[in-house]
Amino acid sequence: MAGLKLSGIKKAYGEVQTLHGIDLQIEDGELVVFVGPSGCGKSTLLRVICGLEEISAGDLHIGAVRMNEIPPAKRGIAMVFQSYALYPHMSVAENMAFGLKLAGMNKAQVQEAVARAAQILRIEPLLERKPKDLSGGQRQRVAIGRAIVRKPEVFLFDEPLSNLDASLRVQMRIELANLHRELKATMIYVTHDQVEAMTLADRIVVLNAGRIEQVGAPLELYHQPDNLFVAGFLGSPRMNFLKGSVHSSVPGSCVIATASGGTVIAAVNHTLPVGSAVTVGARPEHLSASGEAGGIPARVAAVEKLGDISYLYVTVAGADEPLVVRADPETDWAQGQAVFLKVTPSRLHVFDEQGRSCR
Repeated sequence: MAGLKLSGIKKAYGEVQTLHGIDLQIEDGELVVFVGPSGCGKSTLLRVICGLEEISAGDLHIGAVRMNEIPPAKRGIAMVFQSYALYPHMSVAENMAFGLKLAGMNKAQVQEAVARAAQILRIEPLLERKPKDLSGGQRQRVAIGRAIVRKPEVFLFDEPLSNLDASLRVQMRIELANLHRELKATMIYVTHDQVEAMTLADRIVVLNAGRIEQVGAPLELYHQPDNLFVAGFLGSPRMNFLKGSVHSSVPGSCVIATASGGTVIAAVNHTLPVGSAVTVGARPEHLSASGEAGGIPARVAAVEKLGDISYLYVTVAGADEPLVVRADPETDWAQGQAVFLKVTPSRLHVFDEQGRSCR
């Protein structure tokens, strides 16, 4: 296995720049997930790494070898796509063995590699079946098995679970996590699904408009976002935001007057100038709603009861959209009910006029 180093990677299609100088170090054996909105460049970056797209500028190293001019077949990479791309006329075993046979591997070695991959993925009973006789989850296992038999330096996954239904995605997430632990392989995984990113990744890379916004462990990004974009992108439901201004400030803390008319106390990492414009953010689980006066005045617009939890959607003056509060599912909340929102100062996020975190 091997790590990767991306230094100043740029990609342009004519005059259109899609990647703007990507710098990233991926350690040997690490599972890194690329996330970001559609068009952010995550799939383009994956294709640059595997060699399906030429690098316009910068350097790509896999291990100690510069890969810019190395063809895809010689980069030691195996890629698993959203589509399974299995040969319909071949059995599972033949699909998995096809690449090895093309590479000239002898029959005994091919059979051993296929048997080992099938054992890891628990698809031994399926080896003689054709793809049409398999479920979506089984087909995706075969596609992964086809990658495993090659014993690549790096595995690349491009939204491999998108075609599966919800229950199969959960099952395959667990299996992919187990596969990573067993193979101890370097893996790069592209997804738009935040649950996949949070549960699978050693580190998450958040991309936006061809640039890296933040890199870190899942909980680090969730609890300590560097900026408004990362704070609003990670989390479902997303973080709540309110405009405000600094009412008073002392080192390490400030009082913020929100556009709703209420005030909140926030912990900050430096003294903010009084009167400066800020945005305050709080995740749904860090907000509480109460009928007792104090905090930010709001009104219940809708209630979602999910059994173990309830979500309140509340309207607040000065907010562009309803805020979301995770609430006690045993409490009856009425549409139109007046409530007050409170948040613990240590759980409140503050962002300056440029969108940078002040925590």
